[in-house]
Amino acid sequence: MTLAAALLGSSALQADEAEISAVKAVLAAYKASVERLDASSSVTLFTEDSAVFENGASEGTFRHYLGHHLGPELKEVRSFRYSDYAVTVKVDGPYALAAETYRFRIEPTRGGVIERQAVATSVLRKQGNDWKIVQSHNSSRRP
Repeated sequence: MTLAAALLGSSALQADEAEISAVKAVLAAYKASVERLDASSSVTLFTEDSAVFENGASEGTFRHYLGHHLGPELKEVRSFRYSDYAVTVKVDGPYALAAETYRFRIEPTRGGVIERQAVATSVLRKQGNDWKIVQSHNSSRRP
């Protein structure tokens, strides 16, 4: 009986680790798209009714944010790099909560380099076999 309980607990822990890894992969894919300066591929990482909040402003859905904020900004950038990245993820049923800390460096096509330290929180929901970002909130400041 004890062995069965231990095996079931171990199996549940492995399932949680697999889900946490899957959530981290979604967040990594989003970061990679920003570093490529083309976040258009990230639309599939977000739910249609997603909500994006950035530095005290509601940016609407990810599609709206991409079309009116992030996309145009990335066109004015030569380089965008993340560093000192750390993430924690908690999975609770069909939802996951992620907290990220990082620094970023932006080299715009005009003007000086921008360096910031930042935090982000995301809520993800499992849809079928895929995790999708439902809500994302990030803020940054000068180091």
